[in-house]
Amino acid sequence: MRILHGYLTRQVLATLLMTVAVFTFLLLVGNVLREILTLLVNRQASILMVAQAIALLIPFVMVFALPMGMLTATLLVFGRFSADQELTAVRANGVSLTALITPILLLSVALSSICALVNMQVGPQCRVAYKELLLSMGMKRAGAFLPEKTFIKDFPGRIVYVNNVEGNHLSDILVYDLEDGKVQSYVRASEGWLRVDPTNQTIHVQLINAWRLVLEDGKRAPIPFYAAESYLPPYTNQPLSRRAERVRLSDMTAFQLWDQLHEMEKRIATPEPFRKLSREELQQRLRELAEQRAEMTLPIRVQIHHQVAFSFACIGFTLVGIPLGIRAHRRETTFGIAVALMLVLLYYSFFIVGQSLETKAEWMPHFILWIPNFIFQAIGAVLLWRANRGI
Repeated sequence: MRILHGYLTRQVLATLLMTVAVFTFLLLVGNVLREILTLLVNRQASILMVAQAIALLIPFVMVFALPMGMLTATLLVFGRFSADQELTAVRANGVSLTALITPILLLSVALSSICALVNMQVGPQCRVAYKELLLSMGMKRAGAFLPEKTFIKDFPGRIVYVNNVEGNHLSDILVYDLEDGKVQSYVRASEGWLRVDPTNQTIHVQLINAWRLVLEDGKRAPIPFYAAESYLPPYTNQPLSRRAERVRLSDMTAFQLWDQLHEMEKRIATPEPFRKLSREELQQRLRELAEQRAEMTLPIRVQIHHQVAFSFACIGFTLVGIPLGIRAHRRETTFGIAVALMLVLLYYSFFIVGQSLETKAEWMPHFILWIPNFIFQAIGAVLLWRANRGI
C-alpha cells in the first residue's frame, strides 16, 4: 500500500508542479504586460526593478495557480490512471478508491493551508509592496486622488468609501458622518463625480441619487438627501508617504482587516437606551442598531470571508477532479485542461459576484462567497462515493 501511495503521490506532485508553473506564468504575463512592460519600454524601470516586481507578484498569483494546478493535476493523473486500467488492477487487489486517494486528499488540505497563509498574510503584503514599487517607478494611477475600495479618513469629520472609481466617475459611495469620533449618520449615493483642481491639489466630490440614514432617535427609514455642488469639503491630495498608508481592503492582511473592523465598530455610536421604552421596544431598537452596524461594516466583512473561503478551493477542486478524471477515462492533456478551465470559471464566478455586491447587504454577499465551496465539496463527495462503489 505504501508503494502504491508513493507512486500516485509522485504522479500528482509532478503534474502539479508543471501545471502550477504554467498557470503562474500565464497570470504573471497578464500583469507584466498590463503594468510593467510599458514602464520598461519607456525606461522608467530597470531590469532589476522589473524582476523585483515580478517576484512580488508571485505570491499574489499563486493563490489562483495552486487550486487551478491541483484541479488539472487530478484530472490528468486519474484520467490516465483509469484509461490505462491501473484503477481496475488496484480494485482487483481489494484496495478501495477512498483508501487509494487518502494521500491526495491530505495533499489538498496541505495546499489549502498554504493558500490560507498566502491569501491572508503573505499575498496582501506583497501586493502592497508591489504597488509601492510601481509608484516609485513613476506610474500614475487613475485613482490616485481617491482610491477605490478603501476607507479614506482624510476628510475632516467624515470617512469615505468608494466601491468603484473610473476616471472622475464614482459609483456606490458611502460617506460616514462623524461626531466626537463616532458615526452618527451616513450618506449613500449610487454615483458621484470628482472635480480635480491640480493647481491647489484639491478635489471636490458631487453626489448623485443620495440618501441619508440617521442613527439617532430610532430613525431607521432612509431620508432623501440632495447633495450640494460639493457635498464633501475640499480634499487636499497627500504626499506619496501619506498616500501609501491608504491600503485597499483587498490588499489588507487578515489582522489588518480585523483591526479595521473593530475600529469602524467603535466609531459607530450606540445611543443610550431610553428609560421609557419597554423591554420589547428596547430589544427591537438594539436589533436595528446591530443591523445598521453590520451593514456599515459589510465591505470589511466581505473581504474577511473572501480570504477564508478562497483558501478552501484546493479541497473542493480535488474532490471534484478525482471522480471526474476517473469517469472521463481519457489520457489527453487538452481534455483535462479544458475541463479544468470550465470548472475554474464556474468556481470563481461566485467570488466575482460576491465582491461586486459587497455594499449591498440584502444580497448577503458574504454567503455568496461560500456557495462554490459548498457546491464543489458536496458534488465531489457524492461523485467519489459513486466512483468508490463502481456506479
